[in-house]
Amino acid sequence: MSQRIAKAQELTREVLGESIQRLKDPRVGFTTVTAVRMTPDLQQARVFVSVLGTAEDKEQTMAGLASAAPHLRTELGQQVRLRYTPELIFDLDRGADTAERIDELLRKIHAEEAQEAAAEGVEE
Repeated sequence: MSQRIAKAQELTREVLGESIQRLKDPRVGFTTVTAVRMTPDLQQARVFVSVLGTAEDKEQTMAGLASAAPHLRTELGQQVRLRYTPELIFDLDRGADTAERIDELLRKIHAEEAQEAAAEGVEE
């Protein structure tokens, strides 16, 4: 990836992160922009966001972000100097959910191992 694209992605992530926090849409919950991936021609930006809350909260937030995309694109264009302001496509970043599920499974495995060790200790 070129330095130009990497810089554009980082600036876009920062600007959108701040702009999303200022949105007045009640559907948009606590949202963090985790990454931005732009096409090589900088015409489209896939914006990955992490949202706290239930599945319904996440769905509502994604709908709110899709609705606010034209406004966010305008703000981005005003703050970041690019020949073309990219089309914004929002995607839910499921990395946090996956990490939480892995932690849950590991805790369960450790608890089972502790129970087995305790049972073996009683048998001896």
